Amino acid sequence: MSSKLGLLIRLAVIRPRFALGYLIVISIALLAILAPAIAPYSPTQADSVSFLQPPSAVHLFGTDNVGMDIFSRSIYAPRIDLTIAILGTLLSAMAGSSIGAVVGFYSSGHGIRVWLSFAIMRAADVLQAFPVFVFAIALVASLGQSIQTVVLAIAFVNAPIYLRLMRSQVLSIRSMRYVEASQVNGLSDLHTIMRHVIPNAMAPVLAQLSVNIGWGILLTSALSFVGAGVRAPTPEWGSMIAMGFQNVVTGQWWPSMFPGAMLAITVFGFSLVGASIEVLADPSKRRQLLSEARERSGRIAVDVPAEES
Repeated sequence: MSSKLGLLIRLAVIRPRFALGYLIVISIALLAILAPAIAPYSPTQADSVSFLQPPSAVHLFGTDNVGMDIFSRSIYAPRIDLTIAILGTLLSAMAGSSIGAVVGFYSSGHGIRVWLSFAIMRAADVLQAFPVFVFAIALVASLGQSIQTVVLAIAFVNAPIYLRLMRSQVLSIRSMRYVEASQVNGLSDLHTIMRHVIPNAMAPVLAQLSVNIGWGILLTSALSFVGAGVRAPTPEWGSMIAMGFQNVVTGQWWPSMFPGAMLAITVFGFSLVGASIEVLADPSKRRQLLSEARERSGRIAVDVPAEES
């Protein structure tokens, strides 16, 4: 545990942008958890007397065009956005990685399994040929507008990414000696895939998870912005931006600016976390990081003058 903590500290020193990413993600998560205790107003209660009030001590982020407090709604919004993005991303990772492991394991040789693997990859090509946003809107239109549908849309558009990542890893892992030894010992293909192949192919998948959570939040907000995602008055960044967008031209910039800024910062934070996970999960990059940390520690030690006796 102490070695992992030390590695994280060295990572924060050598790569401060990674520490910034963790700080952003943790802060947004805490805001979402503590929103009921922090929010000064109800996130869904309108006040027609106080509509479009500019930022002030009473309303830190101002109010929107129906009088709802933007600050309260902005810190409640991650509850919806994070939940949808995390559920959709995890669902896509589990489905895509499982299928990708099987496809990669049976991508050579002859027989029905090889042809089935080929067909699955061509189906993934077709899915990825469609623009992500258009495909997500089509799914919402066909399945109905709801939070569950947005989760499924995120899972659908992201699953081919994990399928390809896992397949590429398995193609190189299946020729390893420990995989051959498992097969020689008479273990089933399913046991070999679950016990030896998938655990050793998870590094790029874990790195991709954080990035896709950020993109899941962005996709959720984009769907809500065009009216195909979370419906008002549920606090959600995309719908808040859409509600305030029409007022920007008349000078009321705050209804869209503050939720838009929080959305951008959150997506940026998750992308930095994904980059750090990629470094930590890759042994060669991790060794390079530790070597760089030792060199910096050595330079600091040399620069500090020894105490005179």
